[in-house]
Amino acid sequence: MCGLSGILLADQKAMCASQLLESLHFLQHRGQDAAGIVTCGPRGRLYQCKGNGMIRDVFNEQRLVGLIGNMGVGHLRYPTAGSSANSEAQPFYVNSPYGIVLSHNGNLINAPALKRYLDQDVHRHINTDSDSELLLNVFASELEKTNKVRVNEEDIFTALAGVFRECRGAFSCVGMLAGFGMIGFRDANGIRPLVIGERVNADGSVDQLMMSESVALKAVGCKIVKDLLPGQAVIVPKATMKPIIRQVVPMLSYTPDIFEYVYFARPDSVIDGISVYRSRLAMGDKLAANIVKRFGGIENLKKAVDVVVPVPDTSRNAALQLSFTLGLTYREGFVKNRYVGRTFIMPDQQARRSSVRTKLNAMELEFEGRNVLIVDDSIVRGTTSKEIVQMAREAGAKNVYVASCAPPIRHNHIYGIDLADTKELVAYSRTEAEIAAAIGADDVIYQTLPDLIAACAEESAHVKEFEVGVFTGEYVTGVENGYLEHLEEIRFQNARLKKLEKSGNGIPFGVNGDGEGKAEVDIGLYNTADYR
Repeated sequence: MCGLSGILLADQKAMCASQLLESLHFLQHRGQDAAGIVTCGPRGRLYQCKGNGMIRDVFNEQRLVGLIGNMGVGHLRYPTAGSSANSEAQPFYVNSPYGIVLSHNGNLINAPALKRYLDQDVHRHINTDSDSELLLNVFASELEKTNKVRVNEEDIFTALAGVFRECRGAFSCVGMLAGFGMIGFRDANGIRPLVIGERVNADGSVDQLMMSESVALKAVGCKIVKDLLPGQAVIVPKATMKPIIRQVVPMLSYTPDIFEYVYFARPDSVIDGISVYRSRLAMGDKLAANIVKRFGGIENLKKAVDVVVPVPDTSRNAALQLSFTLGLTYREGFVKNRYVGRTFIMPDQQARRSSVRTKLNAMELEFEGRNVLIVDDSIVRGTTSKEIVQMAREAGAKNVYVASCAPPIRHNHIYGIDLADTKELVAYSRTEAEIAAAIGADDVIYQTLPDLIAACAEESAHVKEFEVGVFTGEYVTGVENGYLEHLEEIRFQNARLKKLEKSGNGIPFGVNGDGEGKAEVDIGLYNTADYR
């Protein structure tokens, strides 16, 4: 799961880098592993700055000034297969043909086959283990088939049809062709989000923008916002500044990843017409009904539970609504250190465990002598939940119950959230009673899958189904033979690479070896294509 941003300003002399950076700040929750921006200036010249770490680690005023041009693409990376290699920071770039820059959110489930195809059939070198680089090179190879000095919109749509044909999985992408314009496209099942917007300037000119979430578009002044539909692509030529939206391939389904609403997206975003905030309120209502059943009625529940405490921040909306529905006291028992990143995004178990107590502090005032119902958005590996339960007990809680807004996660996430190897999931091959024992809780109450789907679907007139493979093991695209084994091999290789990077030995091409938080800066990538 990553954050995407693309901006094309109507003013040819304006600089878009600062606005790209502002939009990325509103998407930082989507990826804290790496950040990057590539801009396009006069005569199709490209300028880039990217590296490991959060936005604040990669960018400063001097680097931002060096990003020249009125068109640009930004990316925030979440490690989809445990990677922290600097060489995999996006956006990616290929010089041939025409100079293409691409940011990708998602995962391709036929990555091994694509790598063989690119090597043996179209002879393109792949430098990383990132399937985003594969997708970019598939697009480049399709565009190369035009064999033209300059391409037009029809050529690009034809090339994108080839991308949809060759690539299986989840992808929303924002990119640009040097000197020509900006593009965006979304997979035929709509698994990953992509929102497009327009901003009208005082002189009547219109800027064009594309981002992962509506909140980022609104933050930079967009008034017109539209979700790109599954199987659609949009092209915005610099020459006309008018977006061309086309259904490149038929919509196979309209099934956004339900984890966007459970955890990943900001509550003030609207994705595919569904308010993330209101969907979480509905999750709280439906989870409340399930909790009443578990305790054998509302009176028994009120005797057993004194206070409802959310795990900040994502579960707050649901927990507040749940407490209101049940008539229970709501308290903020955990205080969050806002300068620590999300724990399940962290690429290794030890980092997650040590981060929980750095990230949260339990207030004894709210726990001592009380029976506590802790509400969380989900329970993944159980590492965070176990630490939270232990913190509540150390703060004096008598009984600790844990309620999850999501059902038990028993399967791999294959579309861009590196939850864990299946066997690392706390719900894998365990009953709810065994899960409670594993995390040290007195009981665990989960949301049912039908209730979770209903909580999100009731907000939309168009979307009634979702990608829920992490709960059922049945994925909307199916799974290529050997793909899950491929993911585990990539995790192993990247863990080894990370050790090499820390030691300073065996650093791959494109990695500066300075360690996490140090930006690899490459200013002035030049492309000879000149669309002007």
